[in-house]
Amino acid sequence: MSTFMAKAGQIDRKWYVIDAAGKPLGRVAAEAAVLLRGKHKTTFTPHVDCGDHVIIINCAEAVLTGSKLQNKYYYHHTGYIGHMKSVKYDTLMKTKPEKAMELAVCGMIPSNTIGTAAKSRLRVFAGAEHTHAAQKPEAWEL
Repeated sequence: MSTFMAKAGQIDRKWYVIDAAGKPLGRVAAEAAVLLRGKHKTTFTPHVDCGDHVIIINCAEAVLTGSKLQNKYYYHHTGYIGHMKSVKYDTLMKTKPEKAMELAVCGMIPSNTIGTAAKSRLRVFAGAEHTHAAQKPEAWEL
């Protein structure tokens, strides 16, 4: 018996919706990363991009456990000398909850061409409404 290796033309992609309301941000991000990479499929092949499309809704209602809201920071550099910016997760979750979820998911996906393609299939929304109803996404339960 030989090992199955998927080819790029054989991949069938589905659409999934994950509701993040009341769930830990990291758990939702980890599940989304698995779906984006395609690791939930029996036909997973590491060197082929075989992941699905993921829509995450209700990011504003995601929960950070412990004291992460007060103690955790998001850092980014502007490119100029001495311009390291930091934002507390408390502020980030109030102003841009989609950005917080996107950062969590993108940190769990590899930084290569397959990861870049997977990140392009991620759609994140702060509220319960999304613009991809025409694709008939299935609900994914954690």
